[in-house]
Amino acid sequence: MRVLIADDDAVVRTLLTAVLTDLGHEPVVAEDGRDAWEQFQREPAPLVLLDINMPRLDGLTVCRLIREHDAGHDTFVIVVTARDAREDLTAVLAAGADDYVTKPSSPENLRARLEIAQQRISQNAARRTAESQLARARWLAGIGETTIALEHEINNPLSALLGNAELLLMEEGLTTEQEEQVRVIREQATRIADVVRRLARLKNPRSVEYLGGASMLDLGGRGR
Repeated sequence: MRVLIADDDAVVRTLLTAVLTDLGHEPVVAEDGRDAWEQFQREPAPLVLLDINMPRLDGLTVCRLIREHDAGHDTFVIVVTARDAREDLTAVLAAGADDYVTKPSSPENLRARLEIAQQRISQNAARRTAESQLARARWLAGIGETTIALEHEINNPLSALLGNAELLLMEEGLTTEQEEQVRVIREQATRIADVVRRLARLKNPRSVEYLGGASMLDLGGRGR
């Protein structure tokens, strides 16, 4: 897992890098808050460790910026701080951090906190996957209900429309213009009936991009 480390203390950066590497992660180092924020914007990381006191941008500011980023809601943020007063830790959590580690911290303590973070990240990913699957299941159920409603509400009127169009075409005395108008009605009614049939045959419904960035249900056959 890619992990962004931001700390202006070279010793702390070395310690965090060693622990993360030993756990099998890919540490990416930033020496101050501005550098950390720029790196996160270029390539968001699932786990970020921020020192609270850094030049250019402090850790709490970077944490708030990450939370405002589109990818920041899924990022686990740990703030590393030498302050352990209640108001300081309250400020850390209020900035949007998921956890904090106080300085000085032993490699064993860092390892434990990072393992907890990894478990939380995995759990959140599993929850998002489950929510996505549930949303799709509800969407598919809605498609099925819509299809049944359309077949029920449209097929009977369409059958009557098509039947009467055929009867009119069999009548004598229609002008050429009237006959052409009836043929147009029949063709368009047949087209609507075909759309309902294609909707009912969909096996794996999917959305495709429409005008203006909107989405529409794909009835072109690729979702069958």
